Amino acid sequence: MPSQFIDWAALAATVIAFAALWYLKRTRTAGFGLRVIIATVLGIALGLVAQGHTQYVGVFGVIWSQVIAALVVPLLLFSVFSSVTNLGDSLRLRGMAVKTVVFLLLNTLTASLLTLGLASAFRIGVGFQFAMPTDYQQREVPGVIDTIINLFPSNLMANWSANQVVPVVLFSLLAAIAYTAVASTDSGRETVKPFKAVIDAGDAVLSKATQIIVGFTPYAVLSLIASAVGDNDILTLLPLLAVLGVAYLSMAIQMFVVQPLILTAATRLNPLRFFRMFWPAGMVAFTSESSIGTIPVTVRQLRSAGVPEDTAAFVAGLGANLGMPGCAGMWPTLLAVFAINAQGLDYTPWQYLMIVVLTLLVSIGTVGVPGTATITATSLFAAAGLPIPFIAIAQPISQIVDMGRTALNVAGAANTAVIVAASERQLNLDAYRGLAGATDGNADAHSPADPDQDDADTAEPSAAEPSAEGDAAPVAPIPAASGVPQLHLARAVEQDDQMCGIGLSGRR
Repeated sequence: MPSQFIDWAALAATVIAFAALWYLKRTRTAGFGLRVIIATVLGIALGLVAQGHTQYVGVFGVIWSQVIAALVVPLLLFSVFSSVTNLGDSLRLRGMAVKTVVFLLLNTLTASLLTLGLASAFRIGVGFQFAMPTDYQQREVPGVIDTIINLFPSNLMANWSANQVVPVVLFSLLAAIAYTAVASTDSGRETVKPFKAVIDAGDAVLSKATQIIVGFTPYAVLSLIASAVGDNDILTLLPLLAVLGVAYLSMAIQMFVVQPLILTAATRLNPLRFFRMFWPAGMVAFTSESSIGTIPVTVRQLRSAGVPEDTAAFVAGLGANLGMPGCAGMWPTLLAVFAINAQGLDYTPWQYLMIVVLTLLVSIGTVGVPGTATITATSLFAAAGLPIPFIAIAQPISQIVDMGRTALNVAGAANTAVIVAASERQLNLDAYRGLAGATDGNADAHSPADPDQDDADTAEPSAAEPSAEGDAAPVAPIPAASGVPQLHLARAVEQDDQMCGIGLSGRR
C-alpha cells in the first residue's frame, strides 16, 4: 500500500475521531474527563495502526502548541500582577513564596534521591554497549553568573518573544509591588485605579482566550498520543528499555507514593482527593509535554479543588520553572548513573551525593517547555565532568520519558499549591472533598490547619461532585472588600462545555 495513502488515511481517521468527540460534547453524552479517556484510547489505536504515518496527524499538535504557547506569557503577565495586587499583605506573599520554593525543591530532592537508589539497585548502564555519536552537538550551558543574570528582565518584549517566563514574572512582580506602594494612600489609589482596571480587563480577555484553547484538550490528547505512538520505532528502544523502565518506575513512586506522603504529612489531607482533582491536568501535561502549556488547566483544576486563584496561579507559574522533579530531578540523575555505570567509573557515596546536590542547583530557573530536560541534564553532566554525548544516546526514549516527566513536574506544582493553600488556611475543604454545593477556592471555608476538621477529611465524597469541565458549580460573586483575590485565570475556563465547534489541537 502506498505510503502517501496511509498518511492520508490516518488523517481521515483523525478527522472522524474528532467528529465523534465533538458529537459526544455537543450532546453532552460524555463529560470532559470521559472524553479525554476516549481520546487517549483512540490515539493509541491510531498510532499503532498507522505506525510511522502520523505526520499529518502531528500538524494538529504543532498548531495547538503554538497557540497555547502564545497565550502563556501574556496570561502570566496579567495574572501574576492581579495575584500580587490582590494579596494585599506583603507578609503573606513572602510566606507563600518561601513555602512554595521549599516544597518545590523538596519534590526535586526526593525525586533525585529516589532515582539514584533505583538506578543503582538495577545497575542501570552496566555492560551497556554503546558508540559515542560523532554528530552530537553540545547544547550551550550558561555559567552560574549568566544564569542568575538571565533570570531578570532586560527587554520585556525580547523576553516575551522568547517565551522566557521567569523574567516576565519578575517584571510583573515588580510592577505589582510598585502598584501596591502607590495605592497605599487614598490619593494614590485613585491615581492607579485606571491602570488596575486595564490589567483586570486584560486578564479577563486572555482568560477567555485560554478557555477557548483549553476546550480543545480532548482533540489535543488524541493527536498527541497518536503521534507519539506512531513516531517511535520499537527496535531502536530495546537497548534502552531498562532506562525507560526505571524512569517510569521512579516517576510512579514519586507521584503516587512520595508526593502523597508529603501532602499528608504537611496537611493531613486525604491524597486520593488530590488525584481526583489532578488527573485532567496530568493528562494534558502527559500529552503536551509542556509544563507551561498546562498551567491554565492546572490552575483550573486547583480551583475546583478549593485552592484560591491567587495561590493556584502563583504556585503553578513558579512550579513550571523551579524544582521540576521530572525534568530536573529524576532524568538528569538517571542519565548520570547510566553514564557512570556504562563507563565503569567507581563513584563514592560522596560523589553520588554531589550529583543530587547539583540536580537541585540546575533545577532553579528551568524553563517549563518541551525539551528542557536536555538542558538540565547537560548542566549536570558539565558540572559533574561526565561525557555529554551520553545524553544523545538516550534520545530514542527521551520523548516517551518526557511525557511522564512533564506530568510529574505538574503534579509536584499542584501538590505544592494544595500544601501552600492549606498552610495559609485558604483551602476550601468542602471543594477539596468534592461535597455537593461547594463553590471554588475563593470560598472562605475552614482550613485543614484547623485540628477540629482533620478527621472529617476521610468522609466519602458526594456523588454530586463537580466534574473536571463544564459541570463545575457556579462561582459566587465575591465582595471586593473581602480581600479575596479576584483572578480570572481559572474562572474563565470553567464552562467550556458551552462552546461548540471542533478545534485544532496537538503537541509542541
